[in-house]
Amino acid sequence: MVFAAGCSRERYHAQADKDVYGILGRKQQLLFGQTNAFTIDTAESKRDPKDVRWEELLGERKGGAGRKVLTLDDALKIAVEHNRQYQFRKETLYLAALTLTGERHEFAKRPFASLGTGIARDSGKDGSVEGSGSIGFSQLLQSGGTISATLANDMLRYFTGDPRRSVTTVMSLNFTQPLLRGSGADVVAETLRQAEREVIYDLRTFALFQQTFATDVVTTYYRLLQRKDTVRNAYNNYVKLQKTRELLDAQWRGERRSKFEVDQAHQEELKGKSAYISSVEAYQTALDQFKITLGFPLGVELALDDAVLEDLKRAGLPLVETSEAASFAAAVDNKLDILNEIDRFEDSKRKIAVAANLLKANLTFVSGVSLANDSVNYSKFDVSQYSANAGLQLDLPFDRLLQRNAYRATLIGFERSLRSLALTLDAARDSVRQGLRNLEQLQQTYAIQTNALQLANSRVDVSDYLLQAGKAQIRDKLEAQSAQVLAQNAVTQVLVDYLVARLKFLVDVGALRTQGEKWWLAPQSLPAGVTPQPKRQQADSDAVVEPPEKVFGN
Repeated sequence: MVFAAGCSRERYHAQADKDVYGILGRKQQLLFGQTNAFTIDTAESKRDPKDVRWEELLGERKGGAGRKVLTLDDALKIAVEHNRQYQFRKETLYLAALTLTGERHEFAKRPFASLGTGIARDSGKDGSVEGSGSIGFSQLLQSGGTISATLANDMLRYFTGDPRRSVTTVMSLNFTQPLLRGSGADVVAETLRQAEREVIYDLRTFALFQQTFATDVVTTYYRLLQRKDTVRNAYNNYVKLQKTRELLDAQWRGERRSKFEVDQAHQEELKGKSAYISSVEAYQTALDQFKITLGFPLGVELALDDAVLEDLKRAGLPLVETSEAASFAAAVDNKLDILNEIDRFEDSKRKIAVAANLLKANLTFVSGVSLANDSVNYSKFDVSQYSANAGLQLDLPFDRLLQRNAYRATLIGFERSLRSLALTLDAARDSVRQGLRNLEQLQQTYAIQTNALQLANSRVDVSDYLLQAGKAQIRDKLEAQSAQVLAQNAVTQVLVDYLVARLKFLVDVGALRTQGEKWWLAPQSLPAGVTPQPKRQQADSDAVVEPPEKVFGN
C-alpha cells in the first residue's frame, strides 16, 4: 500500500513537471525565439526528504575543502548551478507556470466520482444499509456557462423483513449560462488570461535577472582581480620603502643623511606594511563573500585567473557608439522590465471592464434534463420517460456595495499604473543619460590616470637616481612613490569601473548578449532598427574642459 502511494506521488510530480516545462518552453519560444534547458532539480531533488539531514551541510563546512583554480567562465557556470538566489528565481518561475496549470484546469472537463455507504435505523423499524454512488463531469465554459453530466445510483437493502431491493439510477445533464453579470470570455476568462500573462512577465523578469546576475558575477570577479592588483601594488610599495629605509640607514651611518630622514623613511615603511596587511585582509574578505555567491563552502581555497585582468588591459575602453535618443528608444523596445510595465498598464484597463461587469444584475439561464430507472435488473433507460426544465433566474443589483468598491479600486489602480509607467520610462531615460555620462567621464579619467601613471613612474625613477646620489630629499622620494601606487591602483580601478558601467548600460538599453566566448569584452551593438550615433573619438587627457558657467548654462 505504501509502495503504491509512493508511486502515485512520483507520478503526480512527473505530471506537474511535464506540464510546467511544456508551458515555459512554448512561451520562451514565443518570447525569445528559442528555448533554454530549464529545470529546478538540484542534487537533493531525487532524494527522499526524510533522508536529508542537516548535519550534511555542517560536514561540508568543517575544515578545508581543497583548492580550486577558478576561471571566469567556471565562476559563471558554477554560480548558475549553485547560487541560492538563482535557484529561488527559477523556482518562482516554476510556481507561476504551476499556477497557470490550475487556472487552465478550471476550463477543462473535470471528471468526478464518489461512493458512500452507511447504516440507517428508524424507531420501530428494521435496520438497513444505505449505499450511493455517482460519476460524471463538469466543465466551465469561457462564456461563463457551466455544463455537467451525472450518473447517480441510490441502493437500499433490508437486513430483515421484506427481502426486496430498491435500486434507483438517475442520469442527468445540466446547463447554466449567465446572460448579464459574469458572462462573456472577456470577463470569465480574465483570471486565466492574467495567469497566462503573469508567466510571460515572470519569464521576462527571469531573463533580465539572468543578465544582471551574469554581469554581477563578472563584476565581482573583476573587483577581486582589482583587489589582487592592489595587494601586489601595496606589497611592491612596501618592499621599495623597506629598501629606501635601508639605503638611508646606510647613508646615515656614512654621515650622508640625518637621523630624522631615516626615521621618516622608517615611518613610511611601517605605513606601507600596514597598508599591505589591510589590503590582504580586504581581499580575503571579498573572496569569502564570492564563495557564498557561488554556493561554495568557505573552506574551499580559490585561486583566480589573472589572465582575465590582462585581457581587460589589452581590450582597453571600447567605445559605446550611440546617442541618448537611440539608447532610450532601444530601452523602450527591448528592456524586459519596461515591456512588463507597459503590459501591466494594459492589464489595469481590462480590470476596469471586468469590475464594471460585476455591477450588473445577475440574469442566468438554467436548464436540465434527466432520466430515472427503478429496476432490480438495471434495464435500459427509457428515453421517452424523462424530466426536463428550463428557465431564467434574476438577481437584481440591490446590494452592490462590495462590487462598487472593487470597481472604484480598479479606476484608482489604473491611474496608479499610468503613473508607474511614466516613472518607469523616466527612470529608463535617466539611466541612459547617467550611463552615457558615466562612460564618457570614465574615458576621460582613464586618459588622465594613464598619463598620471607615466609621470609617477618617471618621478620614481628620477628620485631613485637622485637619492642614491645624495642629491634629493627623502620627502621627494616618498611622495613620488606614494603617487605611483595611487596611480597604479587608479588605472586598474578605472578599467574595471568602465567594464562595469558598460555592462550596466547594455543591460539598461536591452542590448546585452551573454552568449559567446568572453562576451563581457566582445563588441555589442544596439538592437536592429535603432540608428547609432556616429563614431566618437577616444578621450584625451589634454582635452580642454568646459568652464563652470557653460556647464551650468548661465
